[in-house]
Amino acid sequence: MRVTVTGATGLIGRRLVTRLLERGDEVTVLSRDPAVARMDVAYLERALEHGGGPARAGRFETVGWSPADAPAPAEAFAGRDAVVHLAGEPVAQRWNDEARRRIRTSREAGTRNLVAGLRAADPRPGVLVCASAVGWYGDRGDDLLDEDQPPGGDFLATVVRQWESQARKASELGVRVALVRTGVVLDRSGGALARMLPFFRAGVGGPVAGGRQWIPWVHADDVAGIYLAALDGDGWEGPINATAPHPARNRDFSRALGRALHRPAIAPVPALALRALYGDMARVVTASQRAIPTRATQLGYTFAHPDLDAALQAALRD
Repeated sequence: MRVTVTGATGLIGRRLVTRLLERGDEVTVLSRDPAVARMDVAYLERALEHGGGPARAGRFETVGWSPADAPAPAEAFAGRDAVVHLAGEPVAQRWNDEARRRIRTSREAGTRNLVAGLRAADPRPGVLVCASAVGWYGDRGDDLLDEDQPPGGDFLATVVRQWESQARKASELGVRVALVRTGVVLDRSGGALARMLPFFRAGVGGPVAGGRQWIPWVHADDVAGIYLAALDGDGWEGPINATAPHPARNRDFSRALGRALHRPAIAPVPALALRALYGDMARVVTASQRAIPTRATQLGYTFAHPDLDAALQAALRD
């Protein structure tokens, strides 16, 4: 398969590109800084070869593109089989007006410009797998959240709704569109788990804001696995929750991480402290989203890490 990937040097992008190269696919990376992306992907390819991977991993090339500023270059899509769109401003930062603007623009304008590039491509890829987020649902308490649930009304839910709306426009071009609503990714090299680890290793980690809120966790291997399944499977279309089958309450997640690290996990983190540190972004940490992977399960995806304790142990080993 020939696949074009944006956001290839991010937490999910690196793992996905590794899997694509490992199975012999050809990867075109769209990046603001092609030289940096080229070095990054070249490192992945060498690691595959040194790790006993295929004698010749899948080939790759890099193409420059600034997502929020201009349509994606059609030549990066022409003749490819599929596109994976992962690029976007990090949500995990202190929110102010400028940060909100960057978060919104990177997803809305960036995805609109990506679809513009698809429109101009000839021949056009048949599949777009676009990143999305469980932020779609907003703060929903104990509600079970499958992919048919309506969006929330907060800032992040509004951003995700606009993001998905732009991606869906590719379907008007005859492109199959899958929207991967990702939960809290377990990967010690980045994301939420990496930010938690220093506190839990020091024995000062614990439940956040009372600990009753649900965490829709998922191991990074399964996020990459769902992207691959969405690339390969004709039935993978529309929204798909990339979350493990059994979400955990924050207090139970904290205890499981403490067990994995052999540290106590009883120091409570009040919501007020989070708001002081992150501003309005603290709502992402304290929101409750009991998301379940109904579509992925129906489509036959088998989770590599369905159990939280085992998933945390695996993430800490990677």
